[in-house]
Amino acid sequence: MTKKVVFKNVTKKFKIYNKPTDKLKDLFFGGRGGEYFHALKNISFEIEQGEIVGIIGLNGSGKSTMSNLIAGVTMPNDGEVEVNGVASLIAIQAGLDNRLTGLENIRLKGLMMGLTIKQIEKITPDIIEFAEIGKFINQPVKSYSSGMRSRLGFAISVNIDPDIMVIDEALSVGDPTFTKRCLDKMNDFKEQGKTIFFISHSLGQVRSFCTKGLWIHYGKLVEYGEINEVCDNYQNFLTDYNKLTPAERAADREKNMHVNQ
Repeated sequence: MTKKVVFKNVTKKFKIYNKPTDKLKDLFFGGRGGEYFHALKNISFEIEQGEIVGIIGLNGSGKSTMSNLIAGVTMPNDGEVEVNGVASLIAIQAGLDNRLTGLENIRLKGLMMGLTIKQIEKITPDIIEFAEIGKFINQPVKSYSSGMRSRLGFAISVNIDPDIMVIDEALSVGDPTFTKRCLDKMNDFKEQGKTIFFISHSLGQVRSFCTKGLWIHYGKLVEYGEINEVCDNYQNFLTDYNKLTPAERAADREKNMHVNQ
């Protein structure tokens, strides 16, 4: 089968600044030392066409960083990311310009995805109908609630019809009716053999929708395999993790995420 997404020893890290002026000093003087945290560390996996991959893990484990790498929003510091096809990221805060209206964002996102003006005009009514945000389509996105942003972002992405969909917690802020519509649309894509990455804290949704599970813990790949097995192991981990004291959890996070260079 065709490999749609391949991570080869991928590492993504970010430098930690104690104050804004430190970042400016780095920009102008090229500081080489300092403290970093690793969002992802030496991650490798291969995803075949048609797989529905649930990405799970604690907050801060690198799930959104991984979604940004798949969608081409950011690049790795080390390793290689291969994406064979057009990937579209659907996230609450991603892909929309706050200064533009909803309608202007539809045009902008369409152009960024390589559509012609004629193609954008053709899908615009379907996007507006799916989003169900009424007259707000002509208002600046900065006036939207998180739920409205999610609705519009999802509606744009699914109607652009990408090869690879990356859904990062975009269903967590919608009402149950809209969430069902989104899941129905995702199931349509699933039947078409598209590749989907689904990031969610709802293990129930992940189990019912996904075929594979990818569990990361503070930047490290713990397990990739059949969805029920991965979810079972992650649930057992959560049972033990929830017994830790706040200090023990903080120590685990600090140990795994930081490195001095």
